[in-house]
Amino acid sequence: MKMTEAQVAAFCLSLPGAREDYKWGGVRVFSIAGNKMFALQGLRGDSLAFKVDKELFLGHVDRPGIHPAPYLARAQWVIVNVPYPLGAEELRRLLQRSHQLVVSKLPKRTQIGLRLED
Repeated sequence: MKMTEAQVAAFCLSLPGAREDYKWGGVRVFSIAGNKMFALQGLRGDSLAFKVDKELFLGHVDRPGIHPAPYLARAQWVIVNVPYPLGAEELRRLLQRSHQLVVSKLPKRTQIGLRLED
């Protein structure tokens, strides 16, 4: 089963400390700790971009429908278009992982309350 854009937004906002903003002419930005982005909706029209593990980046972009994100690929971000080429469970897992990758780069005291149990 595939997720809708609204379901993706609701899931992103359900993650610890997540908030949303609109930037760059209508891009919906999901972030934590003030301004640390973990997902973007609408970066290139009807799309979703998020961070992936560095060692898995090339494997992800080899898959149909998953591409390096413009301007963010060097930081291991990928982009998918609507309808998302991933099932709901896998997409939730990848968004949660993106959130946790960003959390792991925060100062230790800021991480408290933002970490999820694996």
